[in-house]
Amino acid sequence: MNKSTRQISLSTLLLVAVISAALCFGVVALLTNIFERKQEARTTVMRVVEINDNTTDPAVWGKNFPLQYDDYLKTADMVQTTYGGSEAIPQAPTDADPRDFVSRSKLERIPQLKQMWAGYAFSKDYREKRGHAFMLTDQLYTERQKVGQPGTCIHCHASTYVPMKELGDGDIMAGFEKLNTMPYMQAKDHVKHPVACIDCHEPETMALRITRPAFMEGIAAYKASQGIEDYDVNRDATRQEMRSYICGQCHVEYYFKGDKKRLTYPWAKGLTVDAAYEYYEEENFKDWTHAETEAPMLKAQHPEFELWSQGIHSRAGVSCADCHMAYKRVGAMKISDHHIRSPLLNVNASCGTCHKADDKELIARTEMIQARHQKLVEVALDSVIDLVNDINAAKKKGISAEKLKEAQQWQRKATFYVDYVEAENSSGFHAGQEAARILGESINYSRKGQNVLHQAAQD
Repeated sequence: MNKSTRQISLSTLLLVAVISAALCFGVVALLTNIFERKQEARTTVMRVVEINDNTTDPAVWGKNFPLQYDDYLKTADMVQTTYGGSEAIPQAPTDADPRDFVSRSKLERIPQLKQMWAGYAFSKDYREKRGHAFMLTDQLYTERQKVGQPGTCIHCHASTYVPMKELGDGDIMAGFEKLNTMPYMQAKDHVKHPVACIDCHEPETMALRITRPAFMEGIAAYKASQGIEDYDVNRDATRQEMRSYICGQCHVEYYFKGDKKRLTYPWAKGLTVDAAYEYYEEENFKDWTHAETEAPMLKAQHPEFELWSQGIHSRAGVSCADCHMAYKRVGAMKISDHHIRSPLLNVNASCGTCHKADDKELIARTEMIQARHQKLVEVALDSVIDLVNDINAAKKKGISAEKLKEAQQWQRKATFYVDYVEAENSSGFHAGQEAARILGESINYSRKGQNVLHQAAQD
């Protein structure tokens, strides 16, 4: 073997050795990575601190669950979608209202609302909803506080589980009763945080749980209307149901019952707007008397849970969390995204799991539904205002009290129906056909009220 051949052989051996070493290193790195990811997947929580059934501060929970807590903090983001969200409006802080930013006023964007709600606190201040991070602050500094609000309002705007336990000496039902009867400014002294981890999770196992007594009673009443007696939501609900029931603790229609202002969900006859209206009629309940027409009025709240329950996603078994807290991968772990927000801000994860169209197409489909819905809302609102103006005119003309009362009843119903879908946060998406039906009914009720007055004028 000559010198040149020996040099080639040595070079070849050296190259083979280097490649072999690189391959071995790569295989070892791959196996190490696989092992680490398997361990990561098994270890879903690192117990840095002890948490118990009285640990209300989400920052403490965040030491054990930093990924979820980081997402939770992002609910302070203010992002406007085409038909929802909350654009940040700068505000000069004052002692009375120290907020740097607020959301847009819906009273300015939808001028019919002021007259529709004449004489009620919502005619003073009504804004686009912001994320969970602001739920307590925004209620504390709303102009509606100048009119006065009961402690019941804090039920859906704060972490109330531990305060209710403390007020009730360990009995949340007893604490719930006490919190309801307090003036708002007294009730606020018992809470420290917006909705927090402990309001949705059992601290030992992280299992989902219902902590709001009003929902426990409301869902039991609804199940009883279906023939299911003695329903205990924390005992009987499936995990997938819980992924909607948790949200349904607050994103619902409700009213303050009796002198004690007891928070009650009107579900004893079902979850439709018709069932709620029938319930209020039997209870002879009104939220306020209209300042112009003197009609006995109802104010719808934010019935996302009820309207979702009438939609195709609910029918298909899709929960609130599937869309608003879509699963995501962080390393080897699969977690629910606790940055709770519009699915339109997270389309691929929220919608793409089931719908295989691209993001732009899915957004376009949604916005088409919402655009049609908003147009119909405008028609329904205009119809209510036309009826209000006609009642005002009829009063001046001396129309009989009997006919005025009949027209006022149509005003009450037309207003509740349009308010039911306007106050709902999905802009018609949760149940597009049902929302359109409700708005059509509202328009018809306004027309019937006008017909009563027209006929009375002819007599």
